Amino acid sequence: MKIILTLIAFLTLSFASVSDEYLSSLYQQAKQENPNFSGFEAKRGEAIFTSEHMGKKGKMISCASCHGMDFTQSHQNFFTGKIIEPLSPKANPTRFSEIKTIEKWLKRNFNDVYVREGTAQEKGDVLTYILSKDKK
Repeated sequence: MKIILTLIAFLTLSFASVSDEYLSSLYQQAKQENPNFSGFEAKRGEAIFTSEHMGKKGKMISCASCHGMDFTQSHQNFFTGKIIEPLSPKANPTRFSEIKTIEKWLKRNFNDVYVREGTAQEKGDVLTYILSKDKK
């Protein structure tokens, strides 16, 4: 049991540093895109996450359509029916543990919902929103 708790603590710490590192790089990109950019906001991220748009498959969809609003639970992909593991790093310690994976899924999911790649600010806002829900 002690080993499991140690592993969970390690994964939580590594998740925090990876997500912090990625948010820092997004911050730099957002500042280059918009010199007036002052930081990421969970409220903007929530709006991005919950608003519906005509997705790439011609259906109204939001991020919540696949990921749900309870990030501690698994949900079903709107199109494929496949199970999506929880977004919460507390419920899914491997979530947000590798920058390459974070970038891949943000790019893919923005394309699915918005039919374009998200801006650095949008990605940072969404990630900030997801992580803020994990702290509650």
